[in-house]
Amino acid sequence: MKPAGQMTVTLTPDLEKFVRDEVRKGAFASNSEYIRDVLRERYERAQNRAAKARALDEALARSLADAKAGRVAPLDETFTRLREELGLTGEDTGK
Repeated sequence: MKPAGQMTVTLTPDLEKFVRDEVRKGAFASNSEYIRDVLRERYERAQNRAAKARALDEALARSLADAKAGRVAPLDETFTRLREELGLTGEDTGK
């Protein structure tokens, strides 16, 4: 029985060569270290994507609640205000 956290991975010959070549370059002590690093990067990227999606969902829910409560403004006025706040001129916006 394998200890918790241990996993066997089967790679194509090309991927196996790639991993071994990366380890030979010296940045990683072992094949396992390289695989863990790649998986950690993908895991962190997925976590960041999920956090951004949650934040977007929350912002959308707040926006819909504002609209339902009548807290709305015409789009052209909103963009004009945002351009002024950001210090954008007509040249910056394509106008």
